[in-house]
Amino acid sequence: MSSLLRPLRLTDPAALGSLGVDDVIDVRSPAEYAEDHLPGAINLPVLDDAERARVGTIYVQQCRFLARRIGGALVARNVAGHLEGALADRPQGWHPLVYCWRGGQRSGSFATILAQVGWRVGVLEGGYRSWRRLVVRDLYDGPLRWRLVLVDGNTGTAKTELLHLAAARGTQVLDLEGLARHRGSVFGADPAGQPAQKGFESALMAALSRLDPARPVLVEAESPRLGALTLPPALWAAMRTAPRIEITAPLPARAHYLARAYAEVTADRAALSETLDRLRPFQPAERIAHWHDLAAAGQDVALAAALMAEHYDPLYARARARQRAPEGGTPGGVLATDRLDPPGLEDLADRLADAVARGPLSAGCAPNP
Repeated sequence: MSSLLRPLRLTDPAALGSLGVDDVIDVRSPAEYAEDHLPGAINLPVLDDAERARVGTIYVQQCRFLARRIGGALVARNVAGHLEGALADRPQGWHPLVYCWRGGQRSGSFATILAQVGWRVGVLEGGYRSWRRLVVRDLYDGPLRWRLVLVDGNTGTAKTELLHLAAARGTQVLDLEGLARHRGSVFGADPAGQPAQKGFESALMAALSRLDPARPVLVEAESPRLGALTLPPALWAAMRTAPRIEITAPLPARAHYLARAYAEVTADRAALSETLDRLRPFQPAERIAHWHDLAAAGQDVALAAALMAEHYDPLYARARARQRAPEGGTPGGVLATDRLDPPGLEDLADRLADAVARGPLSAGCAPNP
C-alpha cells in the first residue's frame, strides 16, 4: 500500500471525530448513501445507482472480468469528475477518509487515485458495515451506556421547548423528535419527510456519542414509534425504566400553548381538515364533525382544548399504564405550572434543569398520540 494510504479502524462511535481527517467521503451509490451514512460524510459515488446495478448484473449473469473492466472504466470516469468538480479546491495537505460498503474495491479505487494525486488518504477498515456494527452494538445489544431522565407530560405541556431551554442551561439533552423529524402525533409530520430507519439510528448514535455517559441525559418521553420510525431496543428499554419528571399544567394554558406551537399547522386549513379526518378510526363521527366546525371557524385554542380533552389526554393515560415497565419505580417528580407563556417556560426550565441535576426519583414513559 502506498505510504499515502492509511487504513483507519473505528472502534467507538465517539472516536469518529478524533480520526484527524478533513472530510469523510462515502463513495457508495446515492441510494446507499440516502439510506444511511457515517455522520458528516459527503457522497462522491464512484458508481451511480444505475451503473452499480448494471455492473452487478453483468458480474452475476455474464462475466466477472467483463464486469470489472466496465466497472473500472466507469469508476475512473466518475472519479475524474469529482477531481474536477467537488474536489477541485482541496489543498495539497488535505486529508480525507474514504469508505464504501465493506472497505473493498470501490473505496480502494478512489483512495488509490487520491493518493496518486499526493493526498494522504485514510481508508475505513470494514467500510460502512464497521460503523453499522457499532450502532447495533450500542442501540440494539445494550444495555444503553447513557443514563436517561425523561421529561413527561400530557400534550401541550411544552416538553420539546423545555428540552431546548434546559440544554441552554447546560443540561445534556437528546432530541428524539428532532432526529426523527416528527413531533410524535398525526399533526407532527415534517414536510421534508423522515429519514430512513438506519439513517435515524446513525443520527441518534452520533448525538449520543457527543454526550457524557457519566452525566444524566434529558429526553422527552415517547412511544416506541415516532411516525414511521422505531426507537432501537436498547434505547426503548432504558426509557421504560428511566426516572421521569412530569410536567403538569391546566388545560386552558396547554390549549393556548398548543395553538401557538402548531400555528403553521392550523394556518393550512385544508391540510388541517385532512389531518382531523385521520382520527376517524379512533373517534365518533359527531366528535370529528365538531372539531371540523371549530377548525373552520378559526377557533384554534378551542380546537386544541377539545383535541386534548377528548382524544390525547385519555390516550396518554392508557398508554402510560400500558407501557411503563413494572420495575420502573413509583411515580413522582412532578413540576406543576399554570403558565406556559415565555416567562413561565423560562421559570419551568430552571426548575427542570435543577431537577435533572439533583436526580428525580420517579420512572415511566409516555405514548405516541
